[in-house]
Amino acid sequence: MKRLASGTELDGFCIGSCLHAGGMAHIYEVNYADQRPAPFSMVMKVPRMTAGDGAENIVGFEVEHQILQVLQGRHVPRFVAAGDLMTLPYLVMEHVPGQTLQQLLDAHTAQRTRHSPQDIARVGAAVARAAHSLHQQNTCHLDLKPANVLMHTDGHAVLLDFGLSCHAHYPDLLAEELRKAVGSPAWIAPEQVVGVRGDPRSDIFAIGVMLYELATGELPFGNPTTAGGMRQRLWMDPAPPRRLRPDMPEWLQEVVLRCLEPVAEQRYPSAAHLAFDLENPEQVLITLRGKRLTGTSFFTHLQRWVRAAGMHYKPSPLPSQQIEEVPILMVALPHHEASDATLYSLRQAVARSLGLRPGARLAVVTVISPHLTSSTDSAHSETSVHRQYLSLLRQWAQPLNLEGHPTSYHVLEATDVAHALVRYAQGNQVSMIVMGAATHGLQMQRFVATVPIKVAMDAPCTVILVKQSLPFSAFDDLPDQAG
Repeated sequence: MKRLASGTELDGFCIGSCLHAGGMAHIYEVNYADQRPAPFSMVMKVPRMTAGDGAENIVGFEVEHQILQVLQGRHVPRFVAAGDLMTLPYLVMEHVPGQTLQQLLDAHTAQRTRHSPQDIARVGAAVARAAHSLHQQNTCHLDLKPANVLMHTDGHAVLLDFGLSCHAHYPDLLAEELRKAVGSPAWIAPEQVVGVRGDPRSDIFAIGVMLYELATGELPFGNPTTAGGMRQRLWMDPAPPRRLRPDMPEWLQEVVLRCLEPVAEQRYPSAAHLAFDLENPEQVLITLRGKRLTGTSFFTHLQRWVRAAGMHYKPSPLPSQQIEEVPILMVALPHHEASDATLYSLRQAVARSLGLRPGARLAVVTVISPHLTSSTDSAHSETSVHRQYLSLLRQWAQPLNLEGHPTSYHVLEATDVAHALVRYAQGNQVSMIVMGAATHGLQMQRFVATVPIKVAMDAPCTVILVKQSLPFSAFDDLPDQAG
């Protein structure tokens, strides 16, 4: 199909300049033809349909038309309208301001510079949060790559191009009509290579490829052009990033290589867990994966090859169901005037919750007043006070069986305790908050909502309010009330 000329009117839209001419589609600026103001800048995406273009172009258009209408939130462009497939297919959507990751990579390549570890973590966390938002809506992108990730001017990531995506509640047209692995060869996950679609951990693998490229300037698996070349990632893993970039911190290599594990179960269980590690690097558990400078042994690759040769993938459950099974659990501990009964009860409630959810992450949080720290008294400096409370949080958690549960500890400073807890839960995709049912350290006043009630009212997730109780062994220590 010929490129649309600027000034052409189509179904009430006036075509502007062509912003992008790619292998799959053309992107045009558009406005309303009747000159009424639009609520936001708009673009029109028109798929290529020449004789030499593959069937995936038109199938991808149908998929994106189907999915884009039901996705919500700031991590996707807002849908406006669509053209008829039999006349002229097109999609009109929000024109999001910002630069794609590919543009950012190209700029660093041109200047012969590399992203700092802090920048890599910031960008990676933003992309992971965008992917998690998608997964919560039962959608897997399945074609995440730098050209399809736009960094909004305010810092959050917006995902583009859903032509290869899969929504659990809609027919998977690509799987039904093409029946072959589809995706971009450099970023496609191992399970996608053998035709498995719908696993949110495939997007985590793609994020790992992008993090690797941001850190080293190289693609971890190159850019294979054959099915055999792509299939190698079922048993091969890339050179450790620190071998290519010695100044790369161990914690960042740990995160990147965990994303790139050939077996999906060995990656992060959800994109929210990935974002959490990228935003809390000081608490990333560094294993041999983060320390090594040499590649995996031939024997390990041979074992993986044998396993991959007989591998049979099962259909993926709903993405939202998968991520709910490995939540981020937050426990809010009072920082003072907490009775032993309260601390014991909170520990028991957390133990029960973790026992039901293998692989769940635990965030142990307390909120202290800014007045507790001093800029002049070294004994009460922010660092000293935080270390003191971090030590107390770790002591509280010691009796818990945390094997298999990544755990981190956080001391927040705020005058409004409830607001600080809610904001932390929102910012870290917390699925459940456990806290005491009573307010500690605050005067109870009639008609004034307590901290737990405020949190329960405003939190974006489930809140479990725990009443005080003592273990049976402590009953003997209570004073005799008889007589």
